[in-house]
Amino acid sequence: MIEIKNVRKTYGPLTVLNGIDLSINKGELVCLIGASGSGKSTLLQCINGLESIQGGEIWVDGTSVHGTGTKINRLRRKLGIVFQQYNAFPHLSAIENVALAPRVVAKMSKKAAMALAQKHLDHVGLGEKAGMLPSHLSGGQLQRLAIARALAMEPEYMLFDEVTSALDPELVGEVLETMRLLKSEGMTMVVVTHDINFVRESADRVAFLHKGEVCELGSAYEVIDNPQQVQTQKFLRRESRGSRLDGPPLSLSYG
Repeated sequence: MIEIKNVRKTYGPLTVLNGIDLSINKGELVCLIGASGSGKSTLLQCINGLESIQGGEIWVDGTSVHGTGTKINRLRRKLGIVFQQYNAFPHLSAIENVALAPRVVAKMSKKAAMALAQKHLDHVGLGEKAGMLPSHLSGGQLQRLAIARALAMEPEYMLFDEVTSALDPELVGEVLETMRLLKSEGMTMVVVTHDINFVRESADRVAFLHKGEVCELGSAYEVIDNPQQVQTQKFLRRESRGSRLDGPPLSLSYG
């Protein structure tokens, strides 16, 4: 379980997270929604220990992420994180990109790391692209490569930060379907997204953040289809005008 208790995060006089309380249970997919600047991405980085906090606590399986005695690099092996940017090494092939962390961080042999990398490339539908350089992959393939790279450290939790926001619309479906596959396999995930269709179809629970606070929390039906808070209603109306609330279910087409 990930437990977030009264977490505060500030940058000088600016309060980004203002007393966040949230628990993520094993096997859950929890989506964080809200306007830009509401604290969603910052919260993910605090969970992973990439950002410090000024108050409260975050626990992962009973270990305090920001505790003075915590071995943060060891803890991060439980917490895979995927960002908007692909961050692939351009001079390495897809399989070399995925094998790098197991070799450097987990001290695997080259043979074992390459076998593990191939397994995860197969998992996300990129097995046949293993030898290609990132420059020869589409945006959707690069994002799935980033997912495979995070999975190669065999985390117990996956954190996704707006992983489809930079993609052309026709490439979004393949990435979201990969995330649905991970959910079906029992992976615990925290997903920052503006794709309300994905939230409605896939989330176990949804947290709407507003000005650094959890303004509304509940099932997708409760938060998306029957919101109680005025700020949630306003946000969803804005998203609806952006044509993100409606549309057919997304299907996977690996390219």
